[in-house]
Amino acid sequence: MTTFVLAGGCFWCLDAVYRTLDGVTEVVSGYTGGDTVEPSYDDVCTGRTGHAEAVAVTFDPEKIPADVVLDVFFTLHDPRQLNRQGADVGTQYRSAMFSADDEQAVLFRAARDRASEAWDGGVVTTIEPLPTWYDAEEHHQDFFAKNPGQGYCTAVALPKVTKIRKSYAKYVLAS
Repeated sequence: MTTFVLAGGCFWCLDAVYRTLDGVTEVVSGYTGGDTVEPSYDDVCTGRTGHAEAVAVTFDPEKIPADVVLDVFFTLHDPRQLNRQGADVGTQYRSAMFSADDEQAVLFRAARDRASEAWDGGVVTTIEPLPTWYDAEEHHQDFFAKNPGQGYCTAVALPKVTKIRKSYAKYVLAS
């Protein structure tokens, strides 16, 4: 199993998308990249902790290749937006990849290069060493499935899930 820690806007969207993919065995929403110890969601939302909302995606590379996991990341958010995704604004919504080791950093750079070509340049996604990880509160885990009628889920997360289901149909879990 391999785990990638990725930040690309609100973690609810990342969580919702990755849970649809065959070969993804676990998705945990959390916070990383900042200075505050044991931050809460409310702390991170202030933008003063330095943390990003992120997901730790654990997957079986025999079922879903690492490149696909990373290409999905660059498909489901706009990596050209600095410290924001749509209406979500602040460093906590930045596009970042947190590498656990040098091998991951190499994979991340290659994926960012592919994304730069696909997005015609301007990609601002950072690649940083993985600092301390903090799990988000339980009610943020699998938020989309628990709150399908919530406004953000229907307006923002659902279109992203639909887009990935179409673009990566080969890797989507059977319904």
